[in-house]
Amino acid sequence: MLVKKYFPRKLLTNAKSTSIKTLAFSLLIIGFILAFLLDLALGSVDIPIHEVMNILLGQEPEKATWANIILKFRLPKALTATLAGAALGVSGLQMQTLFKNPLAGPFVLGISSGASLGVALVVLTASVTTPMLLADLGIITDFGLVIAASLGAASVLGVMLVVSRRVQDTMTLLILGLLFGYATSAIVSILLQFSSKERIQSYIMWTFGSFAGVTWKQLIVLIPVIVLSLLVAVLQSKSLNALLLGESYARSLGLTVQKTRFSLISSASILAGGITAFCGPIAFLGVAIPHLCRSLFNTSDHRLLIPSVIIMGAILALIADLFSQLWVSQMVLPLNAVTALIGTPVVTWVILRRNSQKSFPS
Repeated sequence: MLVKKYFPRKLLTNAKSTSIKTLAFSLLIIGFILAFLLDLALGSVDIPIHEVMNILLGQEPEKATWANIILKFRLPKALTATLAGAALGVSGLQMQTLFKNPLAGPFVLGISSGASLGVALVVLTASVTTPMLLADLGIITDFGLVIAASLGAASVLGVMLVVSRRVQDTMTLLILGLLFGYATSAIVSILLQFSSKERIQSYIMWTFGSFAGVTWKQLIVLIPVIVLSLLVAVLQSKSLNALLLGESYARSLGLTVQKTRFSLISSASILAGGITAFCGPIAFLGVAIPHLCRSLFNTSDHRLLIPSVIIMGAILALIADLFSQLWVSQMVLPLNAVTALIGTPVVTWVILRRNSQKSFPS
C-alpha cells in the first residue's frame, strides 16, 4: 500500500521495464565475452579457456604453439567477426528505419553487388590479359580482392549518393538501389563467362564469405573505419527516432530530411561496404539482428537499439564463425551457409508476424 501511495503505477512500470532492459543488456555483454573466448578456444586444436585468457594477458601458456595459434590466427579472426557483426547489424537497422521496411538489409543499395563486380573485373583481367604478369605483381591475392571489392562498393556508393540528392522519395531510392544491384549482378554473370576455371573458383571462394582471411595489417585499416562509422551511427540515434514518426514530423522537429538521408546512406554504405570488401558478402545478419534486438528489448528507441545491435551482431557473427568450424571435422563450412541458417528463421518469423499484425513502426 505504501508503495502504491508514494509511487504511481506508471512510475513503477517504467522502473521495472528499465531494470529488465538493464538485465538484458548485461546478459548480452556476458554473452559476447563468452562467445569471443569460445571462438578463440575452439577449432581444429582445442585450447582451454583459462589458457586463452593467460595468452591474452601476456602470460606464458602451457604450450608455446597455443600462443601462436591464438595471436596469429584466431584473434584477428575473432576481432573481424566482432566488427562484421556489429557493422552489418547497425547498417541493417539504419536501412530498415530509413526505408520503413522490415526486410531491408545493408546490401539493399547494391553495395554487395558493386563489391562483387569489382572482384569479377579483377578475375576477368587476370584471365584475358597477362595472367602470369599479374600473378607476379601480386594482384590476384586476397589483398588484391579487397582493393577490387572496395572500389566496386565505393563506385555504387558514389552513384547512390548522387541519386539521393535528386530523389526525394525513399521508396524510389530503394527501388533504384535494387535495380543497381541487379544490373551489377548481371555484369558479373557476363564477366564470369569469359573467365578461366581457376579464376572462377577464386571468385566463388570470395563469395562464400570468411572472417579468417583478414590479417593484422588489414585490421589496422578495418578497425578505425568501422569504429568511426559506428560512432557516427550512435550520434544519429535522435534522427532515426524522428524518422520513425514520418518525414513530416521529422521536418517539424527541425530535421533536414535530405541531409539526414545522405548521412544515413553514407554511414550504412561504409559499414556494409567495408565488411564486404574484407570478408566477402555476408548474408542475412543485417536483416535478422535488428529484429532480434527489437523483440528482446521491446523498443524502437535507437538510443538503446544501436548499442544492443552492436553487441548482438558481434555475438551472432562469432557464433556463426564457431559453427562454420565445428560442424564438420577438419573442414570449414561456407560462412554464408551458416548465416543463412541463422537468418532464415528470423526473416520467416518477421514475415509471418507482419502478416498477422503491423509490428514494424511506421
